[in-house]
Amino acid sequence: MAQRRTPFGDRARYWFDSTLARGAAALVGWMALLSLAVVVPASAVMVWTDPDAPPSLAERLAEVWRLTGETLRLGGATGTPLRAMMSVLLALVTLLYVSTLVGLITTALTERITSLRRGRSTVLEQGHAVVLGWSEQVFTVVSELVAANVNQRGAAVVVLADRDKTVMEESLGTKVGSCGGTRLICRSGPTTDPAVLPLTSPATAGVVLVLPPDEPHADAEVVKTLLALRAALAGAEPRPPVVAAVRDDRYRLAACLAAGPDGVVLESDTVTARLIVQAARRPGISLVHHELLDFAGDEFYLISEPALTGRPFGEVLLSYSTTSVVGLMRGGTPLLNPPPTTPVAPDDLLVVITGDDDTARLDDCAESVEKAAVASRPPTPAPAERILLLGWNRRAPLVVDQLHRRARPGSAVDVVAEPGEATIREISEAEADSGNGENGRNGGNSLSLALHHGDITRPETLRRLDVHSYDSVIVLGRDPAPGQPPDDPDNRTLVTLLLLRQLEEATGRELPVVTELIDDRNRALAPIGPGADVIISGKLIGLLMSQISQNRHLAAVFEELFSAEGAGVRLRPATDYLLPGSTTSFATVVAAARRHGECAIGYRGHADASTRPHYGVRINPPKRERRRWTAEDEVVVIGTD
Repeated sequence: MAQRRTPFGDRARYWFDSTLARGAAALVGWMALLSLAVVVPASAVMVWTDPDAPPSLAERLAEVWRLTGETLRLGGATGTPLRAMMSVLLALVTLLYVSTLVGLITTALTERITSLRRGRSTVLEQGHAVVLGWSEQVFTVVSELVAANVNQRGAAVVVLADRDKTVMEESLGTKVGSCGGTRLICRSGPTTDPAVLPLTSPATAGVVLVLPPDEPHADAEVVKTLLALRAALAGAEPRPPVVAAVRDDRYRLAACLAAGPDGVVLESDTVTARLIVQAARRPGISLVHHELLDFAGDEFYLISEPALTGRPFGEVLLSYSTTSVVGLMRGGTPLLNPPPTTPVAPDDLLVVITGDDDTARLDDCAESVEKAAVASRPPTPAPAERILLLGWNRRAPLVVDQLHRRARPGSAVDVVAEPGEATIREISEAEADSGNGENGRNGGNSLSLALHHGDITRPETLRRLDVHSYDSVIVLGRDPAPGQPPDDPDNRTLVTLLLLRQLEEATGRELPVVTELIDDRNRALAPIGPGADVIISGKLIGLLMSQISQNRHLAAVFEELFSAEGAGVRLRPATDYLLPGSTTSFATVVAAARRHGECAIGYRGHADASTRPHYGVRINPPKRERRRWTAEDEVVVIGTD
């Protein structure tokens, strides 16, 4: 069989590549040959076309050599062979020195730029916010810190995580967007290494936030980071306040000890479970929480008002026209919605909701109350509830516990999960824990639990259930498996929501669904109605951490608000306070709520309940503002069940 002849071009290219593979010497040789191949003919053309060129061939060749030497900086001296060789040698030494110097300078600059790009230089800032760790919460925390610093000059947020600095900057730039006057600085390194933490200058920081990573052992990582921070701050006084979050309450004590006396540690799973249950009991409450926790609107502040000392709390409620008073801070302990007769002590701080810390100005609004519009009938007592819980994860027992704490006699919860997700034993333990808890207020027989096995992503599973007979449907995603993307459980949740949406369209009846999602980006994909309750656990914890980072004393206020037993945020029918169809001021609503032992802080208008971006929610409206109140409107209050 005849051997196919390789084309000359391929053989020449292969030979050329083989010489280049021999190293730098071959590359220098080829560069010299290429330069000579261009410079020598060009110099010859210039000499032979010069009218003043010497007549003899030897003199012309010497001129070609001189031009070539000048062009390539190889001396170009003429004369004896020894003189020409020495000229070339000196030129080569000069070239070697200059090229080596340029190479050293280039290498040093490259190493410095590489070091800067790796985020290994120390930050020199004062009063900045330090964020340790990387998770989906980082985007919420950073964006809220940027919003909080909108009126401050020279503010900075420093993020340290064991990720590439460039990748972090690109991700934050994409999801956070413009930072305005706040400088965003990223540093790369493990947050559990005390030798790395000084890169962020934590000793001069205004606050340090520790985020739990998106990993199975995130809580242990948080504790190690707090210990590393304590070691890095050894001897530093004063120390910056620390705000951290853990998922499992078993790690909270260790995290609190590591964070120190000025540290605040949140339990993300417990807070998420409380918000899920509150949304299940009153649709729309998650929208109110979001309005209260982000920095885009009005938020919580602690203010001092000596002029109100000695006055009963009930009178204080109408002492501001554009600020809502919700309680007192007495000796570091929050008293939310105290009895109206409680006097304001000299050292008390007012817990208020207002636009900024300098917008709370005294302006008595008692004259704007219209008693004729106040409803006289007592509020309608809440009936027993039937709740359908679709799915099971590590937060499900906490959800059951929260449901039991507020259950009315005769209430029931039906759990639908696959055999591998929840067992009869787990359901029984959850029921026993919630019924026998020392904080349970309804005893062990107020809430009944039943387990139904089935795949909630299968249409036949949901068809067997009379979903429209339930007062609320809660959809929980699975816990991420090891090695699985953190937001992978959202895929099953979206499928379940599609099936529930199909049932709504088939019956023409809307389902009150509360959905738990992990990734906020999936909210736009969820087939749910506008203004539906979606609990993004990471985002809510990020909002809470951001609020507390600006005033750590607010941690006790939020603990009270989101607890099962304390005074919390509630949505009540407007007819509990006002006559349907009446046109009156919000001051009248505040006075009516005061008669029920509650603090009115806003409302949700039914006409705008499906309209972005607030879905009818209005927090801290001016008390002199008048509007027509319908029977479908709701009032946002701070009170108890």
